Amino acid sequence: MNTRVRARLGLAAALAGASTMIVELAAVRVVAPYFGASLTVWTNVIGVVLFSLAVGYVVGARLARSERPERALSVLLALAALVCAWIPWLAPAACRAFLPEGLALHEAFGLVAWGSLAATGLLFVPVAVALGAASPLFAEAWQRSSQESAGAIGGRVLGASTLGGLVGAFATPHFLVPELGLRATYWSASVALVVAMLLASFRSGPARKALGARILAVLGALASGGFTVAEPAPAEGWVELECVESPYQRVRVVENRSGAQPARLLQVNEGLDSFQSVWSTEPGLLGEGYYYDAFALPPAWSATGGSWRLCVLGLGAGTAFRVIEPTLPKSVRLDALGIEIDPMVVELGKRWFDLVEDEHHRVLAGVDARTALRANPGPWDQLVLDAYANQVEIPAHLSTVEFFRETRAALAPGGWLSINVGAFGCDDPIVRALAETVAVAYEADALALRIPASRNVVLFARRDAAWLAPTDAGWRVAALDAHGLLSKATHPANWRRFAPPEHAPLDDDHNPIDRLQLDSLELGRARLSELH
Repeated sequence: MNTRVRARLGLAAALAGASTMIVELAAVRVVAPYFGASLTVWTNVIGVVLFSLAVGYVVGARLARSERPERALSVLLALAALVCAWIPWLAPAACRAFLPEGLALHEAFGLVAWGSLAATGLLFVPVAVALGAASPLFAEAWQRSSQESAGAIGGRVLGASTLGGLVGAFATPHFLVPELGLRATYWSASVALVVAMLLASFRSGPARKALGARILAVLGALASGGFTVAEPAPAEGWVELECVESPYQRVRVVENRSGAQPARLLQVNEGLDSFQSVWSTEPGLLGEGYYYDAFALPPAWSATGGSWRLCVLGLGAGTAFRVIEPTLPKSVRLDALGIEIDPMVVELGKRWFDLVEDEHHRVLAGVDARTALRANPGPWDQLVLDAYANQVEIPAHLSTVEFFRETRAALAPGGWLSINVGAFGCDDPIVRALAETVAVAYEADALALRIPASRNVVLFARRDAAWLAPTDAGWRVAALDAHGLLSKATHPANWRRFAPPEHAPLDDDHNPIDRLQLDSLELGRARLSELH
């Protein structure tokens, strides 16, 4: 076989493999602004792509019987290039068709699984089928110009496409999406496919090269800004201040300008009516409906002087710092460490949420909370766990009895663990599982406190000390009850004590946290239906 032709086909197969991985890995980021990036959405995307590739392999096998397989290969690569370039523009309409705007998180629960599956199918089946069909055509075109066996040629084609896929797998999350954005990421895949088409057209005339030039012209028109992508709009009365693509998620800052005082929220991915961080013009308590105020209770109950050593796992844009510090007793200074896995969130916090970083407010960005806690073992007076992936997903490794034992070891005697749990009451299945797991780790009862006018429950546990119950004297701290958080907690439905069971429900070996979170959303939807 001609060495030059073999090199051209091998490089074309590698480019097609790279494009396939780019399309698949970036697909979740395309639908995330509407459906999130939960395990369900990831499963739907991977399932759709794998099924489409399988269909493509069968289609390619039939096309390989044709007289000129390289011609069919060129057409398929050209088709894949065009469809790939249009995906970011088609995504908003496809996603909105299955997820109407204005839904609350629990209202959208039933639509996320099937809606993301349907939208993913509309957007990615055509390009994935075309890319799947290309693989057997590469092998057929190679074999017809060679005396090698089918096995040898198949191995070389698979090797080239897999190496290309490896490049695409690393480039997509580490460079393309965070540095270039989704539109440019899909343009890159389209350009790679056009180049692959031209390389594979080694026996075609000028018509195939002219087709490649036309496709490149279309890509150039898209890149020049002639078309715009409609992003999900903020809720009525809110304006978007900044929106970025980080290595982990789509992040935006929105501001409410309809009230007397502006308020800002940091939202990720689908947003809906949820948020990750809050800013108001004055630091301190935020008021009813904001769980952050509950984080100020432990120092109000037990801080006596000196410094209050605080570690926040899941800092976000720094709301916990802004709420806790102004509410400390006058004789107490805050010494805080915030740990946030997404560096872009920290940057937005500094720009829009008054996040301060100095000797008393340290920030570690780009590191996992469990790993960072081991490197910063305290002792701490308070650990705040507010780490979420997307909207409702508590990372599994931050919800196990082994991890909570690590938090207990990092606390000073009498120190507090405070956990934000997205839930629909103290009887929520995820609250029970987490609270009982914490109770086993701390060898003591855990307290669940429902936050009025919110979908949040805050859990409390102490190392080697008892906590105050809402029925105990000293529960109310006048300075912190301006919005009724402590007084409303005395209602039996708003708090619950969880004793340690014989075995922890969640551990590193067996952790059904994903199922529990889906059960929680189903509970919220059922309760909403009862109200109507």
